[in-house]
Amino acid sequence: MFERLRDLTAELSASLESGSGLCDTELVEGIRTLEEAVCVMSAAQAALAVELDRSQREAHEAAGVPAARRGQGVAAQVALARRESPHRGRRHLGLAKVVTTELPHTWAAWRAGRITEWKATLVARETACLSREDRALVDAQIASDLAALEAMGERELAAACQRVAYQVDAEAFVARRRRAESERFVSLRPAPDAMTWLTALLPVKDGVAAYAALQRRAESARAQGDPRGRGQVMADELVAAVTSVTSVTSVTSVPSGLDPARPPDVASRPVRLNLVMTDTALLGDDDQPAHLDGYGPIPAELAREIVAGACDRQEKVWIRRLYTSPETGQLVAADARARLFPHAMGRFIRLRDQTCRTPWCDAPIRHIDHAQSYNSGGPTSQHNAQGLCEACSYAKEAPGWSARGPDSPLAARSPNTVETTTPTGHTYTTRPPALATIRRTPFTIDFVLGPGFRDVA
Repeated sequence: MFERLRDLTAELSASLESGSGLCDTELVEGIRTLEEAVCVMSAAQAALAVELDRSQREAHEAAGVPAARRGQGVAAQVALARRESPHRGRRHLGLAKVVTTELPHTWAAWRAGRITEWKATLVARETACLSREDRALVDAQIASDLAALEAMGERELAAACQRVAYQVDAEAFVARRRRAESERFVSLRPAPDAMTWLTALLPVKDGVAAYAALQRRAESARAQGDPRGRGQVMADELVAAVTSVTSVTSVTSVPSGLDPARPPDVASRPVRLNLVMTDTALLGDDDQPAHLDGYGPIPAELAREIVAGACDRQEKVWIRRLYTSPETGQLVAADARARLFPHAMGRFIRLRDQTCRTPWCDAPIRHIDHAQSYNSGGPTSQHNAQGLCEACSYAKEAPGWSARGPDSPLAARSPNTVETTTPTGHTYTTRPPALATIRRTPFTIDFVLGPGFRDVA
């Protein structure tokens, strides 16, 4: 079956180069047909993921793995096969198990290509607080009419599921809301043009109140002649509030020379920034991009601006030499002795790997892991180390997983190469990302913003 599917995929791919030769009506019909095929294919992936989970659990049981650990690592294998992050792999596997076993009408609509994977996710998500029996009632009421289900928009579908779920079990619905409040968090993601998305998941009353307060401050500032836009003032006020800086909206005019398109300089509580750049970029001789830990590549001009700003504000600036491979541009070594702070290999690995080393996983590094396990003779060295997120580190401990570091055949060409093999025999090779096109000696520059900082590295 999959051989025929590969042949069809190759045929379709080849046809895209020469054009279809279809009229407009046929083009629209073709788009619709392909959309239905995409839905069916995603449903097939879900069915296969459930089979893989069942097979792996049986294998774990036969191997004597404790019940609580059976199935560990399956979601990671799904993620690797789908070329997505482990987090998405867990979501895909969890959705597949729920829909195929507890939501028969939704599963039928998904298999038939009438709804997308995301719409199936909405039904599963909005009924998660219900018992299996109540969940089946909502599924029957919402998804038994395939034509009506297909016609619903995403927001309409989510609202309908919420309404019926509340009617079926109001107490469970309220308990879910209370539990959700305990899951509030803040996250940071890179955005284009050296910007970031700072996201907060908050209880509705807190989120609405915070946004309203920022709006009021922006309106007040604008009324007093502040030339910044509403969004700019709200963003600056947010930063000022969380870093304990005196509000800037009380001024009646912007000081001479202040660009309203740029936020004012603010002092903050002690914070360390790890900025990696070449010596020539630091001194202004070239424009090799720098790397800001926790964000990624930034323009050399911005990196120099950060350094100059730190010096102007008389903040502590600590410099430490790092060394890259002339062939790959990867970090391979650091000063054995740091200036003004002790050597920390884990910190070097975080700078080198930047994010979790698992393919397609962009999660922050939480664990510094032995590629080849310590128990099997793996050395505690930077070449046998890899930065992993917590989920990937635990998945690697499941039965059947293995990894090779310094002794792998590829290590001769790239000393930081890690080969990971999953229980199904699939091998994935990872290397640290190059720091842009750095070939000269880079420096890591630590900025300590504010007084009273004590290095604990």
